[in-house]
Amino acid sequence: MSLRQSLSRFALLGLFSTLAACSVLPESETLRIFLLPTTPTPQQASEPTIQQALRINTPQASRILSGQRIAVVPQGNEISAYGGARWSDAAPVLLRDRLIEAFQRDGRMPSVSNEDVNLYADLSLHSDLRAFQTVYTDGKPVVVINLDARLVNRNDQRTLANRRFEVRQPSADPSVERVVEAFGQASDRLSADILEWSLSHAQQQP
Repeated sequence: MSLRQSLSRFALLGLFSTLAACSVLPESETLRIFLLPTTPTPQQASEPTIQQALRINTPQASRILSGQRIAVVPQGNEISAYGGARWSDAAPVLLRDRLIEAFQRDGRMPSVSNEDVNLYADLSLHSDLRAFQTVYTDGKPVVVINLDARLVNRNDQRTLANRRFEVRQPSADPSVERVVEAFGQASDRLSADILEWSLSHAQQQP
């Protein structure tokens, strides 16, 4: 073996030794995935009293609210997210599905769907999600949901009604488990408010 070959071999051995020493990486963060909780309520199973079919579109949201991170505003205008915790789906999708569930449980509207299925709809609910986060008030966590909603007649694209909905739900303590529970309670309250508002305006349509 020539001197050049020996040096090349030692250089390669040294490189492999260096790579082996650098291969010990920190363990990746363990993620906890949370569903949006719901409060069990008996299904009313009432007969449809409103003939219009409704399509509930996924709310539009800013980039930080449109993902799976669980947002928190610890102080001032600083927005962050709970480390190691994620929603099971994008927050606007979770809220859309909660709204659909509320209408289906209520039963007064014959058909409620989302934009992903090709079902006929007379009315559509469009919305902008302005807040879906925890804020701290006097050092205590409070879940805040702000939604700007518009009920639209799909036949002529006329806006029948619009309104900003806001729900604030205190969390039992700062732990992410209790905060997630507060998100579920706030979402249920918001869904109930939007349900009654939408049905009242739908009843006014011919």
